Amino acid sequence: MARFNYQLLEQAPRVPGKPRHKTREVRIGSVVIGGNNPIAVQSMTTTDTHDVEATVRQIRALEEAGCELVRVTVPKPEDAHALTQIRQRIGIPLICDIHFDYKMALAALDHPIDKIRINPGNIGGPERFRQVVRKAKDRGIPMRIGVNAGSLERDLCEKYGFPCPPAMVESALRYIELAEAEGYHDIVVSLKSSDVLVAVEAYRLYAQLADYPTHIGITEAGKPPYAVTKSAAGLAPLLLDGIGDTIRVSLLGDPVPEIQAAFDILQATQRRVRRPELIACPTCGRLAIDLEKIVAELEKRLQGKRLPVKISVLGCVVNGPGEAREADIGIAAGNGKGMIFRNGEIIRRVDEADIVDALMEEVARWEEENRHRLPRTTDVEGLGRRRLPVINP
Repeated sequence: MARFNYQLLEQAPRVPGKPRHKTREVRIGSVVIGGNNPIAVQSMTTTDTHDVEATVRQIRALEEAGCELVRVTVPKPEDAHALTQIRQRIGIPLICDIHFDYKMALAALDHPIDKIRINPGNIGGPERFRQVVRKAKDRGIPMRIGVNAGSLERDLCEKYGFPCPPAMVESALRYIELAEAEGYHDIVVSLKSSDVLVAVEAYRLYAQLADYPTHIGITEAGKPPYAVTKSAAGLAPLLLDGIGDTIRVSLLGDPVPEIQAAFDILQATQRRVRRPELIACPTCGRLAIDLEKIVAELEKRLQGKRLPVKISVLGCVVNGPGEAREADIGIAAGNGKGMIFRNGEIIRRVDEADIVDALMEEVARWEEENRHRLPRTTDVEGLGRRRLPVINP
């Protein structure tokens, strides 16, 4: 009798990946989240919102980096008064962040904003929340119910002992029910914590109980580079589980780097593939070509290409050939020569000086051959080998 259950291996899926958690669609200005829509990347300004020039300048920098939704804080009346001017001068949906004062939420809703974010744990109780819901419903503005472990309602902390995932999810469900009782369903939910394990389990528990779309993030992640690593550690399990409809990587300081970090996490988890994936081996003692120079040149020449193609560049004759076969296009090189692979087959050999040109020729050929099978935009979930299998040459 075999020691291991080989039948389990035979029954396991050959191509990994869980489907997206099916959620309702919610429109936030020009962006629709939930359902089968792309996972949207958002950020938050660090300026005083009433400083219109500084706020607009930062939002435009975020837009240029690829940000799709932007949030501003509205703690004071002068911040609310600036919202119309800001919205008129930016090209992406504007979200207002409210803490403590429900009157600021009501004031913000008098302006052409695209969404409002409420923290139910510090808004002042159910009746004040209802007032905001009624006005949001009247204005046709969606709302994010933003539960935060650091400001959970006292009764839930007493019930569960501390701000644990069940307590956070109960808070979200409590306010969802209050909103639904008012006939309001334009809801997005977040369950944020600075503790990765708490956040991940809270979102997983919520996904078993409700179908409103989620905004996912690890709050107060801190300063890069650790904050990016911490965010990836928390966001990747959720994305791989199919959870998340919008995403933010919270970094201390300038928010612009948050955008690249978020798209990198989406790319790595294959939830939103927007560019070629370049795979390169580490520079170990077996390296026999100038791999760093080749990769740098490839990155430069691939800039701006929005193709879900996987390119492997390996400077090793030991593992290189086998690993290069796993990519759509690959090269295994050493001692001044390289073997070009397409879909697992060697197609030609080139000199080291010609590797970049040869790979770019193969990228162009791959794009032409797959043009009819590619969506009109690559900004959707699941592109790459899960949706675009290997084509035999």
